[in-house]
Amino acid sequence: MNDLSNGVLVEKNTCSCKPIPSLALYILIPLFFVGLSLSIFLLVVVRNAAFFLFFLFLSSLVLAFILWNTRNSTAKAAILFFLRSLPHSDLRHAPEGRLVKITGFASCGSVSLESSYEKAARCIYSSTLLYEYGGLDLKPVKRFSTDFYITDKKSGLRATVKAGSGCRVIPLVVESQLVNTTRQCRILSPPLRKWLRERNLSDEPRLLRLEEGYVQEGSTVTVVGIVRRNNETTTIVQPPEVLSTGCLWQKLLLPVDIDGLILSVSRMAVHSINQDSVQNMDW
Repeated sequence: MNDLSNGVLVEKNTCSCKPIPSLALYILIPLFFVGLSLSIFLLVVVRNAAFFLFFLFLSSLVLAFILWNTRNSTAKAAILFFLRSLPHSDLRHAPEGRLVKITGFASCGSVSLESSYEKAARCIYSSTLLYEYGGLDLKPVKRFSTDFYITDKKSGLRATVKAGSGCRVIPLVVESQLVNTTRQCRILSPPLRKWLRERNLSDEPRLLRLEEGYVQEGSTVTVVGIVRRNNETTTIVQPPEVLSTGCLWQKLLLPVDIDGLILSVSRMAVHSINQDSVQNMDW
């Protein structure tokens, strides 16, 4: 079993401008103030507003470009576009050491997972996120993955996917919102209060949001990794080196590094949710 919880906290607490190199920001910020000072000087002394308007237009374009990349970095848009651009591989003909994209049905290995809140059994991946104070504070997270099997849709061959202990995994799985309290109604349901107490968390009424996502056995998943062959056993492991999505100019996206095995759900499973344990309300 692979504990990915620390990776979630790092994602939430690190700078959101990850696609923008720090050196570029150190250069752009001084240039902005120099350009602003010069344009104001020309506007006041020379009474020429053309340079000032051009500077505002150019600054708006640069700011929009930075915000666009920041927003899409949070949503992992560049990785999704990279995943879609890769052709599907045939596991039967994939040579040793080749980067492959395999889509097929997932099945559990010797270890299976259970989701924390909904108790969904026979999972290969599970994550539970608890937000407090309007979603600004991320409380303890549970995100796990484990080794599993994937049956290639193209060839029908089965391979072992090493997503367990010691493997870096990049999950492209969207968590479903299960609980969302409001300022008008902060009452927590009995199942939720029990779940919080079991994790030594306060069960006092407050603003919080609970999200959970999981991939159960039988789901259609897509994995991107390196093929390893040993006798008649085929294994898909994380790439030994960091991959790059490259510049996606058609989407105006800068390169993003991919360090780990990509796990994506091709078809989201319909969750059966117990309405007595779920509060689905607006903030």
